[in-house]
Amino acid sequence: MDSTDFAHEVGHIARSFVDARRAGRSLPDYPGTAPTALADAYAVQDAAIALNEAEIGGWKVGRINPPIDGVDRLAGPIFTRQIIEAGPDPVAMPVFVGGFAAAEAEFLLRIGATPPVDKTHFTHEEAAALIDAVHIGIEIASSPLAAINDLGAAVTVSDFGNNNGLVVGAAIPDWRNADIENWPLSVTIDGKPIGSGKAADMLDGPIGAARFLFELMAERGIALKPGQWISSGAVTGVHAVGIGDRIEARFGADLVVGCMIKAS
Repeated sequence: MDSTDFAHEVGHIARSFVDARRAGRSLPDYPGTAPTALADAYAVQDAAIALNEAEIGGWKVGRINPPIDGVDRLAGPIFTRQIIEAGPDPVAMPVFVGGFAAAEAEFLLRIGATPPVDKTHFTHEEAAALIDAVHIGIEIASSPLAAINDLGAAVTVSDFGNNNGLVVGAAIPDWRNADIENWPLSVTIDGKPIGSGKAADMLDGPIGAARFLFELMAERGIALKPGQWISSGAVTGVHAVGIGDRIEARFGADLVVGCMIKAS
């Protein structure tokens, strides 16, 4: 199916995902023809954002592997009501029962200045200059569609990039000089080690994720705002979770953030 034909399905697909998310219910199958082109996938995402009518508090960035037409990352909105600050006790984060559910340890970058709307190329240094803080955090990846990650990156894009929330942990002091890309990260679920890694192994790192997002949003005509978050990519992997699981992510020597999983 070419993009012209797919355009007739955009509204129905977007409405199906938005309605399922609002009702907290799963979808047994993709609600239409699954997109394969990123342009079609972002058209669905744009339509769903408009239908959702909720404030966007940030954007998740994920990896496309293998790349699609040379594009190796994707993005999806994170709504303000689903961005939760970590507390002394693990915060409860919702996932879709019968859908896809995972947790990811990620560096969270806070936008400090609005990128120029007509600038479609950024250097690493220009992207870094637009970030005013970096925190530790956990992205909750969840969709009503259980098979979302099995159907290709375009399908992931079409349902808000498979995002369902963000846990914002502590700020990293002097992050520009902290060599965070080489920090060891690890994740446990219910106390059991489940993954480890470092951001230096992720394409061009967290700032590269910000650079990608700035360029993509300029191409899509979406203005980013100071204070919005960029969830920069899963460092230790995409870890499947279930209701009641307790997740703990450790960043470097002594920074820790946690959450528990509940039904949406």
